[in-house]
Amino acid sequence: MKKKALVLISLVILSFICGCQSNSVQRIDPSVSKDLSGYWNDTDVRFIADTLVQECVDAPAIRNYIVQNKKFPTLILGSFKNLSDEHLDTSIVAKKFEAALVNSGKVDFVADSKEREEIRKERVDQLEHASEETAKSLGYEIGADFMLIGTVKTIVDSADGKSVRNYIVNAELIDVETNRKLWVGENSDIKKFISRSKVRF
Repeated sequence: MKKKALVLISLVILSFICGCQSNSVQRIDPSVSKDLSGYWNDTDVRFIADTLVQECVDAPAIRNYIVQNKKFPTLILGSFKNLSDEHLDTSIVAKKFEAALVNSGKVDFVADSKEREEIRKERVDQLEHASEETAKSLGYEIGADFMLIGTVKTIVDSADGKSVRNYIVNAELIDVETNRKLWVGENSDIKKFISRSKVRF
C-alpha cells in the first residue's frame, strides 16, 4: 500500500514539474553566430561560401574566359555531395555558392537540371495554351560553359567525451565541353572542439 502511495505521489510531482515547464523563444540577429551542438550550422555555410566564391571568381580560368570571349562565362550548378559523418543539407551550401557567384557580377548562371525540367514543361504548356505573341519558343536555351560541383567531408577525433570536428569543403569548376578541371578550391578552416558532460539526468 505504501509503495502504491509513493508511486502516486511521484507521478503527481512529476506531472506538476512537467506542467510548469514552458518554451522560451527569442529572435536573434541572423548574422550572430550561435553554436549549440558543435555540428555544421548556418554560420559555417556563410563562411565557406564567402571565402571559396572569392577564390573561384578570381581564378585564372574565369579571367581568361572574359578576356578571350568579351563576356562572362555561363555557369550551371552541379551536385554538392555530403561525404561527412553527419546529416546535412548540401543543397543549402550549393545555393549559397550560386547566390554569391551571381552577386559577384563576374559570371552568369543558368537553371540546373531540376529547374530546367520544370521550365521546359512551362514552355510546352505555353505553346498549347498561351497566345502566339506571348508563348516562349523552344530551342533557345543558353548552354553552360562551366559546371560547379563540390563535396563536404569531416575528420573527427574523439576521446573521453571530447571531440574535434574538422570540416573540409571542396569545390570544383569543370569545363562542360572538355571535362577539364579549371579551378579546385578547398577550405578546411572550420575546426571545432566539443566537450560533452558525462553526467546526464
